[in-house]
Amino acid sequence: MKKTIFKGMATAMVTPMTPEGVDYDALGRFIDFQLASGINALVAVGTTGESATLTPDEREKVIAYTIDRVAGRVPVIAGTGTNNTQHAINYSVSAARAGADALLVVTPYYNKATQNGLIAHFSAIADKVDKPIILYNVPSRTGCNLLPATVEKLAEHPNIAAIKEASGNMSQVVELFARCGDKITVYSGEDGLTVPMLAMGGMGTISVLSNVVPKQAVAMTDAFFAGRVQEAADWQCRLLPLINDLFCEVNPIPAKAAISAMGYGEENIRLPLTPMEPENRAKLFAEMRKQGVNV
Repeated sequence: MKKTIFKGMATAMVTPMTPEGVDYDALGRFIDFQLASGINALVAVGTTGESATLTPDEREKVIAYTIDRVAGRVPVIAGTGTNNTQHAINYSVSAARAGADALLVVTPYYNKATQNGLIAHFSAIADKVDKPIILYNVPSRTGCNLLPATVEKLAEHPNIAAIKEASGNMSQVVELFARCGDKITVYSGEDGLTVPMLAMGGMGTISVLSNVVPKQAVAMTDAFFAGRVQEAADWQCRLLPLINDLFCEVNPIPAKAAISAMGYGEENIRLPLTPMEPENRAKLFAEMRKQGVNV
């Protein structure tokens, strides 16, 4: 039976940092802001959280801190994927023990596994945990595309519950729903395609946008699920300029600049990522002000 981990809008959270490490004070206040804004779930240590440059100890501590701070008010999804299957298993087991409600596992990057390799990779992880797994397909970042036929096979595993689909290819999205929309929950991984994917039968979005405007992002999905489809579409169009600005440089560079300007930590980002270019920052902040954000 298809499992729904959350319905609506989940924030793929930025991880605030100081030059010395994770800024837990800022992270705690940011979590509180998200919860007060009505967000439906939170993702710790995803791509937006700079998972690739957090140490293993930092990954574990950020996930545990988030679970503790949220205290069951919304589902907490832990990013536990890497391009090393055994490392991904270790991270997944640790996050499950810490109390994560679900695990977000990205396709192996750089290795560029075959489709059979992807089945073996995800199955090996799913065999070792008792938490629902969200497959994460983002070929623009990983160089590896998780095809709908492969998802259909993976959906047979009892611990594989959902997919965050961020290929940006609507033809592939349609095939995904046609093959296994009745077997696996589909979440958008593209803020610019939230409403189109909901219209296909998606259950929500794992979002970068909602770091900055969670109330507006939630209003969009709430309107859709309440049957006010045109209102949801209007929100999608209204928020599109901000979405574009949040992706004018590689994620999470703009998102980190945004939440820093909002008062949630310093604008520290780890190499090889670098701070946002001044002209792009000015454009982003101008659009944030148009959307009602004080910066």
